[in-house]
Amino acid sequence: MSISYLHAMIRTNKPEESHDFYTKGLGLIKTRQYDSENGRFSLIYYAVEAGAPEVELTHNWDHRDYSNGDQFGHLAFRVSDIYQVCQTLSDQGVTILRPPRDGHMAFIKDPNGISIELLQEGDNLPPQEPWASMENTGSW
Repeated sequence: MSISYLHAMIRTNKPEESHDFYTKGLGLIKTRQYDSENGRFSLIYYAVEAGAPEVELTHNWDHRDYSNGDQFGHLAFRVSDIYQVCQTLSDQGVTILRPPRDGHMAFIKDPNGISIELLQEGDNLPPQEPWASMENTGSW
């Protein structure tokens, strides 16, 4: 038996904000999009590179609010410089739920309220201010 991870799906009523978050904030590329006129929805896919596992954003065109359920935990991305990524995201107004105090892990929140884990590639970076002394701002 062979299993390959394909994607994680998130429902959104904020496709433009989500696009900016995943492309400008996290540096992902939009790999494809499917729009269904009859079904009145769009499926928009993002990945770190073509062929890599994807994040699928499902946008139902009819206005609908979504709330987070207990069944979804978080998405995780490996980054080359956790402090730089968190600073870029913070400068864009992204909520940092758990700052990268240890130079290894941080949690952020996307425009849909989804928790995203960021993990430092390789060894932990040495603690840096202001991150080392920051408190958590939410749960993940």
